[in-house]
Amino acid sequence: MKSIVKSLVLTPIISLAVPTIGFGQSDEITFHKDIQPILQRSCQNCHRSGGAGPMPLVNYEEVAPFAGLIEYKTGLRDRAGTMPPWYVEKDIGIQDFKADVSLSDEEIAAISTWARNGVPEGDSADAPEPLVFDDSIKWRAGEPDFVVKLAETTKLAGTSDWWGEIESVPTGMTEDRYVKSVEIVEVNDIDTTKAAGTVGGRYIFHHMLWGAGQVDEDGRLARGLEAPWPVHEVGRNADIFDEGAGRLLKADSWIYSDSVHLHANGVDTTGHLEIGFRFHPRDYQPKYRGSFVVTGNSVDISVVPNQDQQELHAYSVLNQHTKIIAFEPHLHAPGERMCLEMIWGHQRETLSCVGYDHNWVRTYQFADHAQPLIPRGAILHITGYMNNTENNLNIPDPRNWQGSGNASTSNMFLDLGLKVSLTETQFLEEMEERRNALNLGRNDHVIGCPLCTVPLVAPSGTED
Repeated sequence: MKSIVKSLVLTPIISLAVPTIGFGQSDEITFHKDIQPILQRSCQNCHRSGGAGPMPLVNYEEVAPFAGLIEYKTGLRDRAGTMPPWYVEKDIGIQDFKADVSLSDEEIAAISTWARNGVPEGDSADAPEPLVFDDSIKWRAGEPDFVVKLAETTKLAGTSDWWGEIESVPTGMTEDRYVKSVEIVEVNDIDTTKAAGTVGGRYIFHHMLWGAGQVDEDGRLARGLEAPWPVHEVGRNADIFDEGAGRLLKADSWIYSDSVHLHANGVDTTGHLEIGFRFHPRDYQPKYRGSFVVTGNSVDISVVPNQDQQELHAYSVLNQHTKIIAFEPHLHAPGERMCLEMIWGHQRETLSCVGYDHNWVRTYQFADHAQPLIPRGAILHITGYMNNTENNLNIPDPRNWQGSGNASTSNMFLDLGLKVSLTETQFLEEMEERRNALNLGRNDHVIGCPLCTVPLVAPSGTED
């Protein structure tokens, strides 16, 4: 019996004194040959001149003084404070994700060996070609087909946080279009040369919940009739919808929000948000319906003082066959970890566990062949782990009890990951495609698809 998704056993970094063979052509770990390629792939997008990282990590002279810090940060792996900020635990659950910037065990070992062996520079001829960054490009998912600019707002330095509603704006759409991806960026008058080395100092919008509605015959904007669009948060990556489940943006629609959180950044700042939409072709028709199951509890949370490993639990019953596109843990300052579990009959299976750092809110998109296919009637269970002690640097004062609320000093507990609903026929087709893609046999097991290797046929007379 073979396991399609295997668990990895993590070895403590201090025991990895000798790197695994495979780095470079000699046994010595050097900067140009072994370390610089890692930094280019997973670090330099932020750690460069003009980037948000606190120091550039491009050439040897810039990197060598921070070798010990880099060893420490990468050695944190999936805990708060790790770099790069990717928190998927590699010893449990699904391991195949899109846009995964995490380091392998081998790469972490190489960094540790290099740092402890005197940071040898090596031969500059071994260096990869330097990366060229274009800071004029602000859209990570590609240039949008359509951009909606929201109203300008000003946040004065030193003022308290503000929550509220902002002015609704017309999209200007003249036809209905299905959206492939959506991305929100903040545009403001901050001097980025003075804000180098910081993330928080570059923005005033902490988050925004928003929707798209239409004006009725009486001139009133219809709100809440459709599912909300993905929330905007500082540092959030673009939301790319399942290829078969594009979201509809209607003609003559308006963008509205009654939940915007502004936070002062130390200087008087005027800015606005821009929403970039990328469309499917005009003749596109979605294959699936969006599933708007949100598992969580943000009503009666109780986090007691001076205690770690406090658990929060929430459950959702799936009324339709469901394909999970992404896992998006949302906690606040005490949040340290979240796990997503599927319960199907007597079977309980952990789909993913990720660490959490409230400074880096991430969405984890499963690779296409790893997206969980969950039968209706199954239960999704999330567990949140809260640390309200002085060891959690995000906590202002661990002596305080914390309840539910929008502020970072109160708590939310949600999985905001994208999902799509499947008909009976689609569910069977998806499982057949998965079996073929992974070459599954009856004795194989694949995490997140409890019926993938079970011989199933559609019940007679079944209607989608």
